[in-house]
Amino acid sequence: MPIVEICVGDVPAALTAEAAGADRVELCADLGQGGTTPSLGAVAVALRTLRRVGVRVMVRPRGGDFRVSEVEERVMLADIAAIRQLPNPHGLAVGVVVGAVTAEGDLDLPVLGRLVEAAGPLPVTVHKAFDEVGDQHAALEAVIAIGADAVLTSGAAPSALAGAQRLAALRQQAGDRLRVIVGGGVRAHNVREVLALTGAREVHLRAPVQRNGREATDGDEVRRVVAAVRAD
Repeated sequence: MPIVEICVGDVPAALTAEAAGADRVELCADLGQGGTTPSLGAVAVALRTLRRVGVRVMVRPRGGDFRVSEVEERVMLADIAAIRQLPNPHGLAVGVVVGAVTAEGDLDLPVLGRLVEAAGPLPVTVHKAFDEVGDQHAALEAVIAIGADAVLTSGAAPSALAGAQRLAALRQQAGDRLRVIVGGGVRAHNVREVLALTGAREVHLRAPVQRNGREATDGDEVRRVVAAVRAD
């Protein structure tokens, strides 16, 4: 059964996604910047209050480009170390989400390798920085070689549907060596088409709705996505 991962900007949104049937949440801060590292307090409370979903924690010290300076790498390593030490009373499947590219637009493999090593037993997803590289097929092999668990990608296209052909090829190439999480414009009305065209086993999306002047997660949309994915 395909996995539904919901990107959320705070703990209440994570609880909404869990109640609506999501399989996993990606916990971030500052979604307007594409997601940055949430506070350790937010991660700690999420691990105490969620009961069932997997949790992936974004580790990204700032918005903007995906180049990582030496100081920023040290911050990311410290965040990963701190996340590893947090209590996980319900035994949730916890992992981290990272990314780094060079000035030339290639994956920064030395940085990524050190981040994966620091994560230890925690699974590591390489986020959509993967969509910035020119040769995604070569990059996929490199991500596998450094020991990452997954990549999140739209196939370097504006949406998963637009990148469906590339996504299908990446999925076939990865086989069981790496999880390819498909994201980019995935919604209830198109998720079955995305799954059919890409062969995806995991989809990633935000389900934004405005409430009281701020973004929240639309539990109804999450339910619709989950229902579509689970439908015969």
